[in-house]
Amino acid sequence: MTVQVTVRYFASLREALGKGSEALDTDAATLGALRRELAARGGAYAQVLAPDRAVRMALDQVMAAESEPLRAGAEVALFPPVTGG
Repeated sequence: MTVQVTVRYFASLREALGKGSEALDTDAATLGALRRELAARGGAYAQVLAPDRAVRMALDQVMAAESEPLRAGAEVALFPPVTGG
């Protein structure tokens, strides 16, 4: 089932992809499946969203695991881990 979601990119992901957000239609059922779908676009997406890259995810402004199910109208945020000092 195809759903429309808004994906927001932050920090180094936004810089690498050259955009802060995009609305897209996806058949992905989970956050992890959406990440793999985006990485399959190739280029910068494949680099920053590769399985070996640390990427944190939030669903509707709540931190979430890759197994979290997607729903129509969801806002997905992708960002690198934050280090403090």
